[in-house]
Amino acid sequence: MSEPHGGRDSGRRTRRVPVLEKEGPGATAGHDPLPGPDGGQDGGHGVGRRFWSARRVPAAVVAVLLLALAGLFLYDIAAVRAGRPVMSWRRELARQLAERPLDDIWVRVGAAVVAALGLWLVVLAVTPGLRGLLPMRRTHPDVRAALDRPAAAMVLRDRAMEVSGVQSARASVGRRKAVVRAVSHFRDLDDVRAELDAALTAAIAALGLARPPRLSVRVRRPGRKG
Repeated sequence: MSEPHGGRDSGRRTRRVPVLEKEGPGATAGHDPLPGPDGGQDGGHGVGRRFWSARRVPAAVVAVLLLALAGLFLYDIAAVRAGRPVMSWRRELARQLAERPLDDIWVRVGAAVVAALGLWLVVLAVTPGLRGLLPMRRTHPDVRAALDRPAAAMVLRDRAMEVSGVQSARASVGRRKAVVRAVSHFRDLDDVRAELDAALTAAIAALGLARPPRLSVRVRRPGRKG
């Protein structure tokens, strides 16, 4: 659990976040190379592909629509085979398709909508999704792990708050870039920025991400009140 810093955070609720152990006097700087999926050394970065989303909601929607449409057509065909008249909507649909030319505006609109839906389904099929999970380095070929982006941002924020001179900090972590915005109420801004760079670079390395994001640190003075 992260402890509140004095009176500023005493009213905020805390939640469990990943714990980063600080290096002791006997620890060496950096990280030892971790074994990759093939059992060899990966130079400390590892092979971590993004996790694939199951896409349950789009798959369920498409399945329900196709099932309803197929069931409706099958019912009408069975009714016609049993001697009943064809449904009016199918007769009207057949007439419209036979009479309307290909350059008709409604034909083009319908074709564009169907093409857009098909392209959307193709994109869902070939992209992994789950953008909120950051893959971590693999230390065992049968084990995969990921870190939640808000949790990684909270870790960087807590590390930034430990730097002397930082009054408040905000952090956001993406797949390629981590941005930390800090407000410093004393000390020289260049000194605070340099210390933040060093502390946050070590924090990002300690997260164990397969593709560590680039760090961007922005420090400013607090705005005037009133």
